Amino acid sequence: MRNFVSEGCHLDLTAPRALASGEGFVVGSIFAVASTTTATGAALVGCTEGVFDLPKKSAAAFAVGDRVSWDDTNHRCDAPGSGLYPIGVAVAPAGAGAPTVRVKLAEVPTAPAA
Repeated sequence: MRNFVSEGCHLDLTAPRALASGEGFVVGSIFAVASTTTATGAALVGCTEGVFDLPKKSAAAFAVGDRVSWDDTNHRCDAPGSGLYPIGVAVAPAGAGAPTVRVKLAEVPTAPAA
């Protein structure tokens, strides 16, 4: 097919802040995980599909299948709530106190919840 561009799981984006490889970030309505370490405003490839271990709010707890949201102010996952970006579902349990949650990214546009 002549109009095919890419599978869309790796997008060329601009870093909204300084990012380390593996950190989550939001650009417009796209949630992605940084593939490299980069400075604010630099070009990078963001991964928008797959399963990632991402930092989470210490008090948040997730069971397999629970929805996971992104707190773009504190740069961590949390349970769904106002002002948070829905990003996917937990694919492994993560109890309160655990530093990370394993998330399957939703692969759809996101916006902060009302």
